[in-house]
Amino acid sequence: MSFMPSGTVYGTLLNFRSEVEALAPQMNQPPYKAPPKAPVLYVKTANTWSAHCAAIAMPARVPEVEIGATIAMVMGAAGMVAGYVLMNDLSIPHASFFRPPVKFKCLDGFLGIGDRLVPASEAGEPSGFTLEVRINGELKQAVNFSQLVRDTSRLLADVGEFMTLRPGDVLMLGCDAGRPLAKVGDRIDISAVGFGTLSNTLIEEAT
Repeated sequence: MSFMPSGTVYGTLLNFRSEVEALAPQMNQPPYKAPPKAPVLYVKTANTWSAHCAAIAMPARVPEVEIGATIAMVMGAAGMVAGYVLMNDLSIPHASFFRPPVKFKCLDGFLGIGDRLVPASEAGEPSGFTLEVRINGELKQAVNFSQLVRDTSRLLADVGEFMTLRPGDVLMLGCDAGRPLAKVGDRIDISAVGFGTLSNTLIEEAT
């Protein structure tokens, strides 16, 4: 049976070193004048969820979307990680670091979800995860999870300081800088050793 979340899906911002470096000038400006000290999270609401091989409709007003290729932790009992799953965290490109990203990230279908939950006992050390992003078969990005700001243990500990993750909840490890852009008609394939491939095709929203 294909995997689908049973709890809340959370995204994580600023958890790759190159992403932090790219946004550092904004972080040091008003109103905050410093980088965030705790993890920066957002929710991918249930209306965003799209299965592997599903077509994802793009609104006519959106010429391109940003591909956020990542791997997510799926929580089990007693605060333990049950397993990991591929995700394609799509968003409308936006420059603002300070505003909540709901209107950019929570459009219908804007989260591709891999069909295989890889048990934590089989997945190996998350710092060794690597994935590749292809658009129409052409390699566009490689993501190395050894470049995380917070590894899985620290991310869970820091999130646990202000909220409880329950069994079935999903927490993405973050998306690296240099996210590729895709348009209507493009096929997006995100693959990682041991995880298989998450594929979605972008189509024009019906009028």
